[in-house]
Amino acid sequence: MGKYSNYKEILKLSFPIILANASAPLLGLADTAAIGNTAGAAELGAIALASLIFSFVYWGFSFLRMATTGFVAQAVGANDKKLIHEVVYRSLAIGFAIGLLLILGQQLIGETAIRFMSAGDEVKGLIRSYFYTRIWGAPATLTTYALLGALVGMGLTKRLLYVQLLLNGLNIALNILFVVVFNWSVKGIALGTALAEWAAFIYALWLIFKSLEINWGEFIARRKEIFNKIEIVKSFKVNADIMIRTLALLSGFAWFADQGAKFGDDILAANHLLLQFVSLSAFFLDGYAHVVEMTAGQAFGKRNKTLFLQQVKDATMLAGLTAVVLAFLLFIGVKWTVPLLTQVKAVQEIAINFMPFASIYILLSFVAFLMDGAFIGLTRSKEMRNGTIIALIAFILSGTFLTVQYGNTGLWIAFILYVVVRGLALGLYFPRLIKSFE
Repeated sequence: MGKYSNYKEILKLSFPIILANASAPLLGLADTAAIGNTAGAAELGAIALASLIFSFVYWGFSFLRMATTGFVAQAVGANDKKLIHEVVYRSLAIGFAIGLLLILGQQLIGETAIRFMSAGDEVKGLIRSYFYTRIWGAPATLTTYALLGALVGMGLTKRLLYVQLLLNGLNIALNILFVVVFNWSVKGIALGTALAEWAAFIYALWLIFKSLEINWGEFIARRKEIFNKIEIVKSFKVNADIMIRTLALLSGFAWFADQGAKFGDDILAANHLLLQFVSLSAFFLDGYAHVVEMTAGQAFGKRNKTLFLQQVKDATMLAGLTAVVLAFLLFIGVKWTVPLLTQVKAVQEIAINFMPFASIYILLSFVAFLMDGAFIGLTRSKEMRNGTIIALIAFILSGTFLTVQYGNTGLWIAFILYVVVRGLALGLYFPRLIKSFE
């Protein structure tokens, strides 16, 4: 495959992932619009806080998607159909089991999270209504993570897009039905989400079984191989490392928000607004990272070091160019985009002044994304975990010093250093990936 045809293939694979990522914010807007036009501030606040609980819990289990992608991609590269089936079955079982545990532990999770929230009794009551309804979708959501990981690992990114469009589209439709038509308020939003999660799971399961031509009879017949103790332990080691890495990432963004809050409400709001642009850029860059997970894993399965290096190089080139374009568009469009998100003049002014820092962050962040993809593809989770922890420590240490000296400017400088150190730390581990092929 020539250089330019490979670029074309990477773009072809990444575009559906980018669209799938971009469809998620539409759901949040639809939820807000449905409640905002039928209820009051208490209901809006309850949904925002309750959604945070699920974001934190579900993000913590995102390893189900990542690890499955790496293991499936390697099996595809090795052309081992039997191993692909075993990985998929094992991931499904683990995801569903964790989902059931979340349902069993819902009282502990829900009440612990609510206890730490600074909300009134009315809002807390609404949070409970949302949480204890939506939690019943946990097995479907976590198992779908594994199914999406398998689709990425096999390079079936269009089918991943179809699942996401069904999930978000049905969710929006059900939320409008339950809230606007039936007037079920917060509970209606939660019920619509849970039902959409189950529908997406069933559809994704059908897609996987159709793609791999497998059936439940095979699952029962090969349960001893699927639940092989050695493979289960190996899977949990990788999953645990990725979970720690994810929690470290969450901690970094939480620390950024907490430090910003110390400078007042206007700076807190401006920083939050700028993070929306950072998140938007992640939709694009994460698309390339997903492709690297798949191509790197498949190259490793083939034990083809040359192919691995070429795929990482080409994807990095495209991601770098995309980061340049995104950073440039943000930099020149700041005066038009910020007023669309807030009418508060003080917040607008602060956001516009600090927009160059957000642009620099986006410009330099692509390395961390692509390195993550390479390490996930080879399931080298230990190095990825260590690199993220190193970056978090560097962020907190530099941020503690710089914020004292330079306020919010220092916080943004430390935040940029955070993503740079993440990329550099993984880059230092990169030779280990190359040696894996020997």
